[in-house]
Amino acid sequence: MPSIFSRIIAGEIPSFKIAENDRFYAFLDVFPLSEGHTLVVPKLEVDNLFDLEPELYKELFAFAQLVAKAIKQAVPCKKVGLSVVGLEVPHAHIHLIPINQVNDMNFSREKIKANEAALLEIQQKIASYL
Repeated sequence: MPSIFSRIIAGEIPSFKIAENDRFYAFLDVFPLSEGHTLVVPKLEVDNLFDLEPELYKELFAFAQLVAKAIKQAVPCKKVGLSVVGLEVPHAHIHLIPINQVNDMNFSREKIKANEAALLEIQQKIASYL
């Protein structure tokens, strides 16, 4: 059974796409820790990030770097934090999270209740910097 991320990539489930190429897909997290929280995933469905082939792993981080730079331009923040958790979805992914303090990366705190209009606005803003 395909992961929810594979279904998003295939267009079966709608997403707020930030960027895409033939190997990777970046989209807004709909349960963000902060505005602009983006997930970056390989299109190849692999559960553990560290099980990716070395070249694909390097390319994933290069793609994530481009997305992170666009996030930094679009969202007022000190830095864009990176996290690999991967417990909720069995599909390798990177979290890119605009942060101003270390607690902004705390996954146990309450998520933002983002509405569709706000997600669409930040999606367009980040994508405009790519």
